Amino acid sequence: MAETLRKHTDLRGPAVREEVLRLLDLVRIPEPARWARAYPHQLSGGMKQRAMIAGALACRPDLLLADEPTTALDATVQKSVLDLLAQLRRDHGLSMIFVSHDLGAVARVCDELLVMRHARVVERGPLHRVIGAPEHDYTKMLIGSHPDRLARRDLPPVGQGAPLVEGRGVQIRYGGRGLADLLAGRPGGFLAVKGADFAVRPGEALGIVGESGSGKTTLALAIMRLIASEGGITFRGQDVRRWSTRELRRLRKDMQIVFQDPFGSLSPRMTCQQIIAEGLAIHKVDPHRAPRELVAEVMTEVGLDPAAMDRYPHEFSGGQRQRIAIARAMVLRPKLLVLDEPTSALDMTVQVQIVELLRDLQKKYGLAYLFISHDLKVVR
Repeated sequence: MAETLRKHTDLRGPAVREEVLRLLDLVRIPEPARWARAYPHQLSGGMKQRAMIAGALACRPDLLLADEPTTALDATVQKSVLDLLAQLRRDHGLSMIFVSHDLGAVARVCDELLVMRHARVVERGPLHRVIGAPEHDYTKMLIGSHPDRLARRDLPPVGQGAPLVEGRGVQIRYGGRGLADLLAGRPGGFLAVKGADFAVRPGEALGIVGESGSGKTTLALAIMRLIASEGGITFRGQDVRRWSTRELRRLRKDMQIVFQDPFGSLSPRMTCQQIIAEGLAIHKVDPHRAPRELVAEVMTEVGLDPAAMDRYPHEFSGGQRQRIAIARAMVLRPKLLVLDEPTSALDMTVQVQIVELLRDLQKKYGLAYLFISHDLKVVR
C-alpha cells in the first residue's frame, strides 16, 4: 500500500504510514497499526480482501473494478466485504464494475446487470428486471442453477453399521511450547481444534461447516494423518495415530482427499494422465490392466473426454480441473473421500454439476464423504 502511495501521490515519510493506517481503518481492519506490519500469509481470507480494497482506494479512484472479490470467502466474511463495498459506494460516490459468477453477491451491490457468455453480452438491464424476468435462455439457466435446487432431490440412504471413521475428543495444536509454557506447566501453542467428536458410516456424507479459520480443514488433515493430533481418530476401528508407515501407505488408498483449489492442487508439469495414474503405480491397483485404460475409464466416469488425457492442467477450465482431482482420488476406489471446499472456487453452474457428480459417485460406489464447506446451500 505504501508503495502505491509513494508512486502515485505526493505523500512522503510519516504521512505515508498515517494514510495506510487510515485506509486500513476505512475498510474495517481492526488494530491497523498491528496488521500494517503483517505479511499476506498472516491474514485471513477476508482480511486479505479488505487490504486489497484499501490498496485500490489509496489513490482515491473514481472507478473501482472488483473482479470476483468474494470468491472462496465464507458466508459471513462475504457479507461483510459486500457491505463494505456498498458503503464505499454510498459514502464516496464511487462507481463500480462488479465482476462475479454469484448472482446473490451481485444483487447486494449492483444497480445494473450485464450477462456475458462466450465473450458476448447476451442480456443487460436493471438488476431487478434481469433477475426477476430474464429474457435470454442463458440468464434463465444461471438463475435456475442456484445450489438451493439441489436440496429438492432425494438424498442417498444414510449409512448403516459401524462407523468407517470416528473421532473422540480430537484436539489439534499448532506451535511448540516456549520456556514460559514449560515453567508454568502449560501445553503451549495455539489450539486449532478442541474436543471434536464425529462419526461417518459407509455410504454416509458428513458436512463440516464453519467460518474461515474455524478448524475445518485442520480437522480433515488430521483424519488423513497429514498433521498430528491428540484424542482418538479411528478408521475401520484402527487408531490412525498408531499406524506404521507401511500400514499408512497400505490404507491410504482407502482415504482420499480433493482439495479446494483446482488451480493449485494439480502439478502444472504433469499431464492429466500422469496426475490420475500416479496413485496406481504406488498402490498397485488392478495391475493386470494398463494404466491408460484405467485412467480413460475413470475420466469417462467423472465426465471428462479420455482423448484429453495427454493435456496439461492449464488447458482445462476450473470445473474440468476439479473433475481431474476427483478422478485422481476415485481411480483408487477409496472408501472415504474428504472434500475440502470442492466447489468454492467454481461458478454457480459448475458448482451444481460437481455436486451432481459427487452424488452419482456416492450412489454408485457407496462412498462415505467428509464434506467441508462454508456454504450451507451446497452442503444441503
